[in-house]
Amino acid sequence: MKTKALLSTASLALAIAAFSASAQAQIAIGHLEDRSGGTADVGTPFGQAVADTFAWVNKNGGVGGKQLNVDTNDYGYQVPRAIALYKKWSAPDNKVAAIMGWGTADTEALTGFLAQDKIPDMSGSYAAALSDPEGTSGKAKPAPYNFFYGPTYSDALRAMLMWAAEDWKAKGKPGKPKYVHMGANHPYPNAPKAAGEALATELGFEVLPPLVFALSPGDYSSQCLSLKSSGANYAYLGNTPQSNVSVLKACKAANVDVQFLGNVWGMDEAGAKAAGDAADGVVFPLRTAVSWGGDAPGMKTVMEISKMSDPTGKVYRPVHYVAAVCSALYMKEALDWAAKNGGATGENVAKGFYQKKDWVPAGMEGVCNPSTWTEKDHRGTMKVDLYRTRVSGATDGDINDLMGKGTIKLEKVKSVDLPRKPEWFGW
Repeated sequence: MKTKALLSTASLALAIAAFSASAQAQIAIGHLEDRSGGTADVGTPFGQAVADTFAWVNKNGGVGGKQLNVDTNDYGYQVPRAIALYKKWSAPDNKVAAIMGWGTADTEALTGFLAQDKIPDMSGSYAAALSDPEGTSGKAKPAPYNFFYGPTYSDALRAMLMWAAEDWKAKGKPGKPKYVHMGANHPYPNAPKAAGEALATELGFEVLPPLVFALSPGDYSSQCLSLKSSGANYAYLGNTPQSNVSVLKACKAANVDVQFLGNVWGMDEAGAKAAGDAADGVVFPLRTAVSWGGDAPGMKTVMEISKMSDPTGKVYRPVHYVAAVCSALYMKEALDWAAKNGGATGENVAKGFYQKKDWVPAGMEGVCNPSTWTEKDHRGTMKVDLYRTRVSGATDGDINDLMGKGTIKLEKVKSVDLPRKPEWFGW
């Protein structure tokens, strides 16, 4: 019995040692996603893509021979839950090498802590306040450990307003065009509000008082009647599709004649399907050079990654899924650099983001737009690709069929290369 007890104690000690060695042989990543909160409609495909990408990375050897230990949590778009998770991820005995983050409110709340703890956060928020690593703009506090893939919300809106000014002239309409900001009274829709209204004024628009509508679906008839009576010509939709669709349908029913401008999360294939012809003509920015199934060498990689959660290869992946694959692969390559240059600590991972110019992750050619981050400027790109949704028939079928037949199309409008103006930095 004593021998058995000694053997079982020895076995336990070996198991603990093996577990400890295994934990040390892994790289810890925190992953914050929203599958149940106010942005779950876009958070779900984005979060799935991050999970799929890291699973694919692990299947293909991990990072520097180590597997990624990804702690994925649905925080329901609630800031206190994000802060609680951050405390877990930043604890000395459990410290992660990096975080794949999500919302504007929670990311901005964590910015100071990330800098203090030296943990890079690749967020799903593109708030311009997160793009100033040194705080030199005077518009935002320093955010040296915040990164994101794609133009800032503010720069995307600036590009759409520049297009809108050209559109107004091309239509030969008299007088000043009228512009209105619409969205929830929340950090995410509000992030580019001041920047958009300032440029709209500069471009000769009459800026109308903002119209507020919640992040959740609802009856927004009154907002549409206000929009109609205001005579607005261009309206920015700051929310995600689930509530934007409610607005589009209500405004279609009220015969509102306005050009809607969606934020980067504001329209997608599922939104166009849900809104039907009410979504026809919405202009919005796309972060990737192509959408699902597009003609690009890197689409093969995206489709391989997609098979991690859909072995059939039949699930249609929206624009947010493809953008999330890019985001996660930028993080993977920053981790790669860190692993080869002193180890995958947060400080080294952040340095990994500064190693390349016009950077496209390996195997993603023609999908991810070239990006450059520097120690002084975390605006990865100033290029904004504008697209227009086109809906030419009933949308109650399967999304694969609707996209395949061209009933729903994402039509390229133009690419806008914005100047890297100092006065546009940080807001």
